[in-house]
Amino acid sequence: MTNSIWTPRNYSRREWLARTGVGFGLLALADLLAAESPPASEEPDRTAKPYSVGPPHDAARAKRVIFLYMPRRPSHVDLLDPKSRLIQDNGKPLPFEKPKLERTKTGNLLASPWRFSKHGQSGIEVSELLPGVASCIDDICVIRSMVADNINHSGAALQMCTGEQAFSRPAMGSWLTYGLGTENQNLPGFVVVSPAAVFQGAQLWASSFLPSAYQGTLIRDLKNPIANLIDPSGNVEQQRVKLDTLGQLNDLHKRDRVIESELDARISSFELAFRMQREAPEAFDLSQESAATHQLYGTDKPVTEMFGRQCLMARRLVERGVRFIQLFDAPTNNAWDHHSGLREALPKRCAAVDQPIAALLIDLKTRGLLEDTLVLWGGEFGRTPTAEGANGREHHPFGFTMWMAGGGVRGGSVHGATDDFGWHAVQDKVHVHDLHATILHLMGLDHTRLTYRHAGRDYRLTDVYGKVVQGILA
Repeated sequence: MTNSIWTPRNYSRREWLARTGVGFGLLALADLLAAESPPASEEPDRTAKPYSVGPPHDAARAKRVIFLYMPRRPSHVDLLDPKSRLIQDNGKPLPFEKPKLERTKTGNLLASPWRFSKHGQSGIEVSELLPGVASCIDDICVIRSMVADNINHSGAALQMCTGEQAFSRPAMGSWLTYGLGTENQNLPGFVVVSPAAVFQGAQLWASSFLPSAYQGTLIRDLKNPIANLIDPSGNVEQQRVKLDTLGQLNDLHKRDRVIESELDARISSFELAFRMQREAPEAFDLSQESAATHQLYGTDKPVTEMFGRQCLMARRLVERGVRFIQLFDAPTNNAWDHHSGLREALPKRCAAVDQPIAALLIDLKTRGLLEDTLVLWGGEFGRTPTAEGANGREHHPFGFTMWMAGGGVRGGSVHGATDDFGWHAVQDKVHVHDLHATILHLMGLDHTRLTYRHAGRDYRLTDVYGKVVQGILA
């Protein structure tokens, strides 16, 4: 007998099943996986090609989403939900008991210092702080009956962006790119633009237990959006050869292994990074736009330059097939958190975003993109109709305002209402879960069917809640 040296090897669980019992363990594993996975005819291969375009469940009204996120939340009673009783009873106590859920004790009623007037054929009342948005009001559905579950920024922001207020869950953009893929395989499917860090940070655009390909691609520097995009050598062909060689080595590595989805995902990320080198520089190059376009978005003025660049970037990305873009108005952290200094700070924030937002809506409509692009505006909750100190408003999840425009939305309409003081949503309430269900519906997805198996159960964006808000739909 010839002597030989036996080298022990630690097999993975899948390899052990493949090698034991003449492979019968693997047959059982394959049967279990097949039971948990949708038929191939319904779902594209998300392992090797995570961005492959997937079929919607139903006819879609929108193809892409732009979420204009105002961190720390604008005051609804100062911008889009006028209340004459606040003016009449300014300085008086709220005439009913406040909810027991209260962060900081607030004082008496505080009337809005700004005038409201009717705009457009719809005659919807809008604050004088938002003349640009007011000029587009006939394309907008104002939702005045939003409600959320958390009075703190951390939980409320998580719920608005991910559907869950306590634990890490996939972001809305992650769910959409997982469910539908993206139209342009050379760009990320989910892009996040946040010039400054925001509270909760990456949890708001993380993919959590979904494959990492679906997390948001963060852009901080508006003038150099994606770092390390260009190979310093400049030799693209040599890069291609390296990737092909790496791919061959990975194929050899996979031959004796079973269901190596993590490796396939890593290979696909390398390929996406290579393809982005060809297309991303052009997509993010705002210098290609005309002077008139820059004037429209306000990128030529210090006050509106930052958010103007973000909105112009969003338009360029959606017309190139990116599925979900989320813009944070974040020149600094807590930009909209007006616990004090409301009269001075709110006009500044509105001046910074109003013209760019109106420009985005006008530009999308002119290019024929608004009809299948869903635009969403808002933050995680509202602000109290009562005063915090002498010149501020506290957090308020009991009734607040958001708006939607574009793909499949009933423009020039108001949905729901708060009470006479703007405290409670009292008519046609729209919970955050309902908002998410409606967004998915407009994108052609049934929120109860868009699920992902994790830790022994099926998860979804809306958890076990949510209903489509028919009154918002065109």
